[in-house]
Amino acid sequence: MSDDVVENESVASENDATEAFDARSEAERQRDEYIDALQRLQAEFENYRKRVQRTGEEAAVRASGDIVAKLLPVIDAFDYAQAHFEGASAEAQALTQARSLMLEALRKEGLERIDEVGIPFDPQVHDAVAHAPNEEGEDGQQVEEVLRAGYRWKGVILRPAMVKVRG
Repeated sequence: MSDDVVENESVASENDATEAFDARSEAERQRDEYIDALQRLQAEFENYRKRVQRTGEEAAVRASGDIVAKLLPVIDAFDYAQAHFEGASAEAQALTQARSLMLEALRKEGLERIDEVGIPFDPQVHDAVAHAPNEEGEDGQQVEEVLRAGYRWKGVILRPAMVKVRG
């Protein structure tokens, strides 16, 4: 009988070991599932955080662009006044200086003036309001004269330049 007792104890011990192994395997499987779920959640949260930050930055650029767009008539008035008072009077100098200070401050924040002459016409940047015929040997359309400057705010066109196009 002692062989039977030893054999039963051995079988019981193997069953306990198998159950312990199965329990450990199940615990490791659950651990791996939880780790995977946590990693996915962390990645989703990081993507969400980046999306919210990008959306906030885009909203700030749009809002500041709207404010700058409202200032464009003021800049135009300075341009017209400067063209009208082409003298060395104190008033003309004051207007020129005020205009320069305003444009420089806005330029530092991201405003670009579109007023180049002699460059190829680009309908994304220019609004053609007058045309002149090409001279012999010229190809394509080029900006001949800028009638009103256009502006770009941080890469986005606020207002296209009003131009006369040759071609």
